[in-house]
Amino acid sequence: MASVPGLEQTETAATADHTTTTDKPKARSRRFRRKTRRNKVTSHDSFLSYKGGRWWKIAGLLCLVSLLAYIFAPLPAQHFGGTWLGYTLGTIGAGLIVWLTLLGVRKRAMTPGTWSLKAWTSAHVYLGLSLIVVATLHTGFDLGWNVHTLAWGLMMLVIASGMVGIWFYWALPQAMSQNRYDEDGAVTEKQMIEQLRSIDRQIHDAAQPLSPEDAAVVDRSLEQDPFDGSVWNRMTGRYANCETRRAAATLREARAFRPRVADDPLDRVDALLSRKEAMLARLRRHLRLKSLLQVWLYVHVPTTFALLAALSAHIVSVFFYW
Repeated sequence: MASVPGLEQTETAATADHTTTTDKPKARSRRFRRKTRRNKVTSHDSFLSYKGGRWWKIAGLLCLVSLLAYIFAPLPAQHFGGTWLGYTLGTIGAGLIVWLTLLGVRKRAMTPGTWSLKAWTSAHVYLGLSLIVVATLHTGFDLGWNVHTLAWGLMMLVIASGMVGIWFYWALPQAMSQNRYDEDGAVTEKQMIEQLRSIDRQIHDAAQPLSPEDAAVVDRSLEQDPFDGSVWNRMTGRYANCETRRAAATLREARAFRPRVADDPLDRVDALLSRKEAMLARLRRHLRLKSLLQVWLYVHVPTTFALLAALSAHIVSVFFYW
């Protein structure tokens, strides 16, 4: 089919479709709207690549302009925070810091559009990273043991913790999703706990025929709280005092020195303890990933408030000695 001058490719395709189908225009319109909705649902736009990287481009431009001004702007003496350029960069940096702290307030208001939470988060990340350049050029590399350098150091610490948070939010949700899926599909944390309790009930019933010594070992596994453990245990996923693992090892060692008999209750208890070990490992892995997603905030948020205090002291001292 020859192309028609003046028509776009999509127009030509539409015309061709019109000539080869007997569908009514309304039916084609409905199909087009459904296809558009599916495209909107299936396309995932991360906050890191929001609107084709709008905010990293803006942040990059801000860094470039600041760097060019630092190199080429005429100054009467060497660079430091007290020059006109230093005050300008300092004002921009202080304004950005105050604005960036408002993300916590912004999270409480879910709105779509240009200033949706995703757009705000994208701006928070990239403008926060631009502070490395803007605030450092503001200092003119004139650092020392004073409140001004303290504010700069706290700002760098906040940015570093924020970079850790970005990596956590990029990597850990995928790991959590993979941990939740098995051959039966996805399970929630609540379902993991319910499955664990169900196995405990089966172990309790299966352990009734055991000797008092073996039953006591199994009881310690049943009595132990699956959430029992220190913060270190939770963060690392290592539980050295796991009574389930200890019970399984003790019973397996006992079985190795006994003659094998049919329908040995130890076999059933051992199989159930193995299932419980696997379920415990899954639940603890889930709790570990969940904790890692939260723990960085215990550094990022308090350090941000410390930064605001140091920034206030920095600004007050500057105007006091001006």
